[in-house]
Amino acid sequence: MTPFDTIIVGAGSAGCVLANRLTADGKRKVLLLEAGPRDTNPWIHIPLGYGKLFAEPSVNWSYESEPEPTCNNRRIFTPRGKVLGGSSSINGLVYIRGQKEDYDDWAVPGWNFDGMLPYFIKAEDQSRGKSAYHGVGGPFAVSDLPDRHEMCDAFIEAAVANGIPRNDDFNGAAQEGAGYFQANTRNGRRISTAVGYLRPAEKRPNLKVEVEALATRILFEGKRATGVEYRQGGVTMTAQAREVILAGGAINSPQLLQLSGVGPAALLQANGIPVVHESPDVGEGLQDHFYVRTFWRCTRPVTLNDDMKSLWRKAGIGLKYLLQKRGPLTVSAGYAAAFTRTRPELGRPDAQFYFINFSVAKRGGILDPFSGFTCSMSQLRAESRGHVRIKSADPSAAPAILYNYLATENDRRTMVDGLKKLRRLVNTAPFNRYVAEERTPGRDVNTDDEWLDFCRATGETVYHPTSTCRMGTDARSVVDAELRVRGIAGLRVVDASIMPAVVSGNTNAAVVAIAEKASDLILAG
Repeated sequence: MTPFDTIIVGAGSAGCVLANRLTADGKRKVLLLEAGPRDTNPWIHIPLGYGKLFAEPSVNWSYESEPEPTCNNRRIFTPRGKVLGGSSSINGLVYIRGQKEDYDDWAVPGWNFDGMLPYFIKAEDQSRGKSAYHGVGGPFAVSDLPDRHEMCDAFIEAAVANGIPRNDDFNGAAQEGAGYFQANTRNGRRISTAVGYLRPAEKRPNLKVEVEALATRILFEGKRATGVEYRQGGVTMTAQAREVILAGGAINSPQLLQLSGVGPAALLQANGIPVVHESPDVGEGLQDHFYVRTFWRCTRPVTLNDDMKSLWRKAGIGLKYLLQKRGPLTVSAGYAAAFTRTRPELGRPDAQFYFINFSVAKRGGILDPFSGFTCSMSQLRAESRGHVRIKSADPSAAPAILYNYLATENDRRTMVDGLKKLRRLVNTAPFNRYVAEERTPGRDVNTDDEWLDFCRATGETVYHPTSTCRMGTDARSVVDAELRVRGIAGLRVVDASIMPAVVSGNTNAAVVAIAEKASDLILAG
């Protein structure tokens, strides 16, 4: 192929941002490679359609972790987007930035919250208008859910009764409190990064997008990246560039580095891969938010379970969405939420509570046949660390993913204390009038040990993997403050893997802001 200025590997949340910003002035010739297809599946664009895509292999890598020793040796199912827009095309749409202290604690010059806020603002098209914390006119729509729900209102009131303040903007001056989520939607439609960023950019002659193109290795001359090898339609192809940017996310980016000879030397040698550059932390330090659900039978037929078991109500839902772009089909993976402290002496929230007005035994499965709802919790700042490591030199083989949840006493305590607090909230007026029965875990679970056993038996990922190509100022960090891979010229990583630690809440907003900032750093160079 004709040489490019930049090759971006991965057209997910970060890759679409980069493709837009790096081609805007018309000066750079950019190739964007995506292993999955175009985002033509209609369920991608309907907010509640995320449930249909949870395990859909045509747009989802559908990974599984290794047996998790701290979770009864269960394998944890791990969805990841494999489609234009990446996980922003199949995720739950919830828009959360995290806490100011998250970015300050990264301790990397330029990446504190004050350095990141302009990029959150630049990305946003906030339905509430411009403010000190929000922007308008950006590619990434952020909107209130079009409909309130009586159970959400009651959940928020019960949270207030438990000492959690009301908060109408989790992305404003403070995250702590209870309120409604905002989502990446506009007029009842999902606004993925493919829709918001890539669609306008695809019209530019200096951007070439290749789908169903699996990157198999980075090409090097000595310790300089010179291009990418990829498979498309059964044919192996190569493309040359002055710079290669990995934007495959916290699983795929370290995997491709390792496949290409950049990573822990012993791991590469064990898989027959020549070492281009030893970087022992590539793939190490995996962090994620551990997530545990509780299920409840509802006293009133006002849940989505009730809607979906009635042909008339289902027809009404479809018609309301078709004509008004409102109703249950516009709801994100979270409806109402609370960010709270599990212990009063803590300085900031360490738990995220979710209220969801349906119940389902298996995520992505069939709704329960009775009136039901879900209240769930994730720990915001886990200490436990895992890894992502190749298991063979085959680029199409999934890597070994180990989350290592609940590995520290603080992580175990936070989950137990948080779930106890969540149970108290659910049983507090006015929300308790909706409680007919606590189905899971049920009344028999009361002691700390019983709660911890419940976590080990049922806990899962909430799809926020980060930190496997850590950014830092120390010699062991994988990338520097400009996201350049240490020891290699012409190679950067721009995605969730560069976070030194996971942020407090859903990660997609942070990834978009990281890519916005990275674009400026690259263009300035």
